[in-house]
Amino acid sequence: MTSPPADERDVLDHRLDVQRAEVAALLDDLDEDAARARLVPSATTLLGLVKHATFVEGVWFHSRVAGVDRSELGLPETVEESFVLAPDDTVATVRTTHLEACERSRRLATTRSLDEVFPWHGVSVSLRLVYGHLIAELARHAGHGDILREQLAADAAGSGRTH
Repeated sequence: MTSPPADERDVLDHRLDVQRAEVAALLDDLDEDAARARLVPSATTLLGLVKHATFVEGVWFHSRVAGVDRSELGLPETVEESFVLAPDDTVATVRTTHLEACERSRRLATTRSLDEVFPWHGVSVSLRLVYGHLIAELARHAGHGDILREQLAADAAGSGRTH
């Protein structure tokens, strides 16, 4: 392990990147069926979680921080829609899109101060709050994904299959 980050910006960048990596890793070693498996009553799947995390990057960094209209970015209108999988969504395409969105977010964030503010539902929020929100949201979804992966592993162990 390397030395801990020294200043607030480094800490926030590091923590957010850790959560981004955790979300991306949810798709490691999964076949397409396992990635799309619905193991809970909601539409939540591992592939859908990563697709939603890409949506979150788009809403908060690409739209709110960069000021680009959501419709120009092709973002779904609702959070629920961000989990919906298209027939052509695959582990490879969703992972690649997610990693590209994260990289774009990093580039956007480096040009801004943590104290800079952006509009959000009639109030202003700082980039610092954006970081905090994404860290919490991605950590929550990585945890959801960990549980889904445990369910897949239990199912595979019971059937003698691997994913």
